[in-house]
Amino acid sequence: MKSLNFLFVFVILLCVACEPDVIGGQKPSGDDVNDTLPVAQYSLEYLYDMSTLAHITLTVTEADWNDFLSYYDQNPHNEEYIPASFKYEKGGEIFGLDSIGIRLRGNTSRRRPEGSVGEQHSPDGDWHHAHFGVKFDEFVDDQTFCTADRIYLKWHKDDANYCREVYCYDLFRRFGVWSAPRACYTRLSVFVEGDEKPVYMGVYALIEGMKDSYLRSRVEAGKYTTEDGFLWKASWGANLSPSTMIDDNMGVEVSALNPEESESYIYDLKTKKKKLTEAREQLKSFVNDMNVLKSGSSELKNYLEERVDVDLFLRAYAVNVAVGMWDDYWRNMNNYYFYFDNDKFIFIPFDYDNTLGTSLEMENSGTQDPLTWGSLGGDRVLMRKVMSIPEYKAQYVTYLKELASNPEYFEYEGSLARIRGWHSMIGEYVSNDTGEDMTIEDRPASWGNCHFYRLFSGNDQGGANGEANFFKTKIRIINQLK
Repeated sequence: MKSLNFLFVFVILLCVACEPDVIGGQKPSGDDVNDTLPVAQYSLEYLYDMSTLAHITLTVTEADWNDFLSYYDQNPHNEEYIPASFKYEKGGEIFGLDSIGIRLRGNTSRRRPEGSVGEQHSPDGDWHHAHFGVKFDEFVDDQTFCTADRIYLKWHKDDANYCREVYCYDLFRRFGVWSAPRACYTRLSVFVEGDEKPVYMGVYALIEGMKDSYLRSRVEAGKYTTEDGFLWKASWGANLSPSTMIDDNMGVEVSALNPEESESYIYDLKTKKKKLTEAREQLKSFVNDMNVLKSGSSELKNYLEERVDVDLFLRAYAVNVAVGMWDDYWRNMNNYYFYFDNDKFIFIPFDYDNTLGTSLEMENSGTQDPLTWGSLGGDRVLMRKVMSIPEYKAQYVTYLKELASNPEYFEYEGSLARIRGWHSMIGEYVSNDTGEDMTIEDRPASWGNCHFYRLFSGNDQGGANGEANFFKTKIRIINQLK
């Protein structure tokens, strides 16, 4: 049983204990709320509803906000939280939490949200888009919102279409990749107390946090058997091969204010951190035992069936390649999580903003052969071993073709209909107080190598003959597979 205090604007709430699948463990009350709404509906499904646009406001004191800016100046990659209040408005309902924690997120995309290095907050400050992490239980034990212990708020960096990451996570879930995080849209404001009004940051992607509530929700859905396994985040260089199975590559990341005290790892353990030694041995055993088995053999197939959710992995990779994700495990050894569920490896796709024609590192993410998306040589052992089994390779191709032909998945008209619907919902709210990313435009990131890709127009020739449509191009390439 959980009991948390909710604050409505200008309303004093009752504190009511409820089952753990309601918002923050409570049913809200007050004139602004539909009291007849069943409390069980205030769950992750409510939070990540794609059909309604919420508005989140983060309220901080000026002193805490100046600390926030100072932390960035000391180490841009710090993970220090500051306290804040959280207000959530959607569909005429308003909910709030005190004493949540916020911090900056992102790797190459991490930014100072206000001013330049050394500057403190100003009511007339120069604001910038930035990614935020929100942790509901940072300062209050077991505090949750819609049963979530944390969420990520991402601006649409280098995505003038305002759709790439949301589209990809939606497609993963449509196609049965239940390990992928949930995502939806939200509006975001930041209010520094003492200012005349909040700063409106614009339309953000609201993405499921990868920790306790993520695991718990999959256990409750019957997907994972336990939430007591080891969850890892994999960063650049994480090829799941024996060459990286050394202790120096596997640890618990530390992002201290003093950069010299920070520690980073290719494989970053996110749960049960005090059992790092046990987690390392499990990971080493999984990779090394798989590596020595002969490619294409029945022994290998038996091992994979026992130790990997192979169908989930194949589904995830069909979506990954369809959307053109090159900054991934197979191609760039980057940007994924994995979980050991009672010794079974579960692949978790993550970070899908550089997709749908935003291409780099490979010559053309639209025309690249899906069967040679990345290396099938000595490294990337998991992908090499899986693709050495003819049955798995054939299933991967089948899934790609299913994605390409079904309007509920990746098919051109169906995809555009969904994106147009989202644009209709968010379009009038895109303009914001930062002055950045003020309009929705059909183009990929300017730094990419395939500037010709579009989502709403263009041919299927992948840049060989003028403006190209990414969906049409990718579908043509998929349909050529045997």
